[in-house]
Amino acid sequence: MDSSDRLFNRQRTLHEILGGGHVADLILWRRKNLTMGILLVTLAVWVVFERSGYTLLSLASNVLLLLIVILFLWAKSAAILNRPAPPLPQLHLSDEMVNEVMTFVRTRVNDLLSVSQDIALGKDSRLFLKVAVYLWLISIIGGLTDFLTLAYTSLFIVLTVPAIYERYEDYIDMYILKGYRKLCLLHVKINERYVSRLIHNITKVRYNN
Repeated sequence: MDSSDRLFNRQRTLHEILGGGHVADLILWRRKNLTMGILLVTLAVWVVFERSGYTLLSLASNVLLLLIVILFLWAKSAAILNRPAPPLPQLHLSDEMVNEVMTFVRTRVNDLLSVSQDIALGKDSRLFLKVAVYLWLISIIGGLTDFLTLAYTSLFIVLTVPAIYERYEDYIDMYILKGYRKLCLLHVKINERYVSRLIHNITKVRYNN
């Protein structure tokens, strides 16, 4: 597909736009087990918080306490009975993964700061209106739901919508661009039939006065 047939005339793939690393793999389901695990864990956390009345601190403390007690008793009984110790995996974050996540976060934060600076200095009125509309929509959504539900819903959208779009991007781009072109033609027709006439009539009235 030619770049002119893509949304925003982009030439890069969605994977490249998202950074092309582990984060992009995670979002686009290149690592299906990990992505599915994150969705299931966050769903379980949401259900626990919403239905049980636990807070984050109390739940984390209880889970860690139970885990520590189980591991401690297991290790002590294994030493007494000459049995193998608990099979704990070597859990660690690689430097590569940490660097990629930090680079991704840094890039997005820098973009946000750059946008904020442009708005604060009054450089881009259109950008100001877009940000104002987005913040207004976020305010409305925030009034309709709590932060935990909003966070889980946002994570669910991030881990599903890009993957669905990547799989069917040819069809999605085609239909969206067709709709956009029809709206442009409709705008031109309305402008020619009504707006231009209105401006002409207003100019004529002013000229006559």
